[in-house]
Amino acid sequence: MNRADQRAIRWELLIVLAVTFGASGVRATLRLLEAATLPEDLNKQTTTLNARQSTLTWLDPAFQLISTGVLVAWGGLALFLLLRHVPPALAGRPGASGVHLRPRWRDIAPGAGLAALIGVPGLAFYVGSVQLGLSREVIPTGLDRSVQDLVLLVLNSWANGVAEELLVVAWLCCRLRQLRLPWMWVFLASAVLRGSYHLYQGYSAGLGNMVMGLVFVWFFYRTGRVWPLVVAHGLIDTVAFVGYQVLGSTPGL
Repeated sequence: MNRADQRAIRWELLIVLAVTFGASGVRATLRLLEAATLPEDLNKQTTTLNARQSTLTWLDPAFQLISTGVLVAWGGLALFLLLRHVPPALAGRPGASGVHLRPRWRDIAPGAGLAALIGVPGLAFYVGSVQLGLSREVIPTGLDRSVQDLVLLVLNSWANGVAEELLVVAWLCCRLRQLRLPWMWVFLASAVLRGSYHLYQGYSAGLGNMVMGLVFVWFFYRTGRVWPLVVAHGLIDTVAFVGYQVLGSTPGL
């Protein structure tokens, strides 16, 4: 790769992250700083995911769909950029046979396995963190239990998976490897980015999502496949959001 190509990739990294999860990470860090300066202990504060965006019942779904659409667009941007210029193989990856961007039915089983691997310990880690004062109380949704709102929650769950895994794992890892960054730093960069935009939930959310990020990048490193990660993320969020809404249980991830 010549210098012009490397310079173009650096600009691509800067611009894409500035309008997606990089900006979200900075914003979330500032939210945590704000929360830490409040008189209430962190575990006495709450943060609501999937909060209502309008006081008008008939208008709120439109805002929800726009937010979901933005996430899907972020994932679509990452996929578009990769399809235009994707390395045939990630150098240094065991059994490197290429980067696989086409979804397939066989992605469901490993995705479900990853969801169980991350979701169950993640819930226990969250509960312990709240008790230790390292996390806000996370309320997965402020929506109603209507069929319409449950559908919106499912759509948003899978939009999160599409955006985060295509951009934070597949696109970011490919681009950093094209710049010949060692895998150790690729793992760290992806994990830190994932942790950063969850910091508004508390210190533990940043750490927990960094661990999740390391596991997900390891899977991508071993297989070159990203869609099992999308499946895993979609399932984790669906269980957390819809499960909480239907059962009214203690909030999860």
